[in-house]
Amino acid sequence: MSNAVDPAELSEDIRALIWAYTRRLSGASQAVGDLTLSQQTVLARLHQAPGATSAELARAEYVSPQSMSSTVSTLVDAGLVAVSPDPRDGRRRRLDLTDEGTAAIEAVRAHKTDWLRGRLVAELTPAEQRQVADAVVLLRRLLVLDTVSTTPPKGQS
Repeated sequence: MSNAVDPAELSEDIRALIWAYTRRLSGASQAVGDLTLSQQTVLARLHQAPGATSAELARAEYVSPQSMSSTVSTLVDAGLVAVSPDPRDGRRRRLDLTDEGTAAIEAVRAHKTDWLRGRLVAELTPAEQRQVADAVVLLRRLLVLDTVSTTPPKGQS
């Protein structure tokens, strides 16, 4: 009996699991304020990379500049993001979190962490939690090659 794994099947399983995890986590985070997933993502990126432009955010998220502009405008109107001219190039508009924006993304992250921590404790034994921790090391190694510049580091949204 072989323990061989079909990489194509494993790839599909991982992709489907990540999709389902993302959806469950975004659903859990909707309980924190009225922020959409897109808005949460912009706040998380600006927390990681203050001063980014709307065009840079659009490229990082693979969305149109118009779509990102709409998301950013909503966040500016809500007082979560501030716009200022770039001191080196006045044509560029820097985006930075306000204190309220920082508090909002930190609340979302805390809620997501609490939700997942609760699931880990309720559903998995300590030995299974160790297995998940070991798997995370491997998954991080797989994903880091393509996403170093576009994925928030550990502890971020």
